Amino acid sequence: MAFAVMSLTEAAASRVRDIVENAGGDARGIRVSIKKGGCAGMEYAVDLVTEETVKGDLIERDGAKVWVAPEAVLYLLGTEMDFEVTTLRSGFTFRNPNQTSACGCGESVELKPADLAALAAAGNPVVPNGQVR
Repeated sequence: MAFAVMSLTEAAASRVRDIVENAGGDARGIRVSIKKGGCAGMEYAVDLVTEETVKGDLIERDGAKVWVAPEAVLYLLGTEMDFEVTTLRSGFTFRNPNQTSACGCGESVELKPADLAALAAAGNPVVPNGQVR
């Protein structure tokens, strides 16, 4: 039984499907990664996936495909990805238990790697290939 790195809400899955449909024939899904930047130190990055073979963990919901970049896995364990539309903005949001702070504008975050010992103690032992023991 596989342990999912992240989960997608229905709204996020719907938006991913819309992005893929509007992008054209080569689009397969999106990739979520972490990059250095912003005043808090890190930013979530979302890119279109057009390759047949993509490295990283694959999360699927209702036909939507999201790959998590290998270098981001420890920072995204347990994260819920959502899509939100408000009066002032629309975009993907991340409810991440590994986030320790965020900048005032909400564009960048400070993240710590997931505590694998705590996950194991909670009954979710994770091994490198994403499998549960």
